[in-house]
Amino acid sequence: MKTWDVYRKDFINYLKIERGLAENSIFAYQADLEKLSEFCKARSIPPEKVDLSILKQFIADLYDLGLSARSQARIISGVKQFFEFLVLEEIREDDPSDLLELPKIGKKLPVFLSIEEVDKLLQAVDLSKAEGHRNKAMLETMYSCGLRVSELINLKFSNLFFNEGFLRVIGKGNKERLVPVSKSVEKEIDLYVTGTRQHMKIQPGHEDFVFLNRRGRQLTRVMIFTIVKNLALSIGLKKKVSPHTFRHSFATHLIEGGANLRAIQEMLGHESITTTEIYTHLDQSYIREAIISFHPRNKK
Repeated sequence: MKTWDVYRKDFINYLKIERGLAENSIFAYQADLEKLSEFCKARSIPPEKVDLSILKQFIADLYDLGLSARSQARIISGVKQFFEFLVLEEIREDDPSDLLELPKIGKKLPVFLSIEEVDKLLQAVDLSKAEGHRNKAMLETMYSCGLRVSELINLKFSNLFFNEGFLRVIGKGNKERLVPVSKSVEKEIDLYVTGTRQHMKIQPGHEDFVFLNRRGRQLTRVMIFTIVKNLALSIGLKKKVSPHTFRHSFATHLIEGGANLRAIQEMLGHESITTTEIYTHLDQSYIREAIISFHPRNKK
């Protein structure tokens, strides 16, 4: 009989190799499964002997620790994935998590910027500094293409097709998608490349990455968060802004402009349309106008 640690390692390898999940997702699954394994190891319960009552005790413990419904739901989701894996590998015949219910979570509407706020942030970039054009190009790319921060830092020249008018983006689970690219993005990247970047000493292995730090290496997620936070402070923006806010703003402004929801889903790389639908709640006036304009009963 294998130990919890061995099963956990096998599960992580499965997520990496078979499922092709992103590192951040794998890290989250690993952390959540560790909570269950510690709970069970303290009671000498191996994975093969876990039943629904034990899982309910585990969830009750999470509640007692004061974890939010959202955090509990994420952990339960990871637990379900783990037991599905055990059944798939024929380690167990049954899945004790089948009847485990997720706590109800209220929809949290994402923070987004107005078009004027986006413009103010872009104008606040200090172009006299060495990293100025790089920062402006990054913000413009995130906003105009709706990229996740991980997609931005992994953007490569080999995935830029300016002549054809699109970027190839490698999203979650290494899934590829094509995103239309605006002339403003092309212009800002060109200014950065022909200005700052061509004078840098680029480290081996980092030549294809578009955005680099001062040492000629690929940028980190933390660095992007810091840049955005400092810019927001510089213009006195009261909203809690992160790199993801530009992605939310991208989707919201497309919805407001009348873009097709399926097209936005494709551009954002959402697996499910329900994930994209949250943006329809952000501007009820747009929804009302759309219904009035297009419903046949309103055309009489």
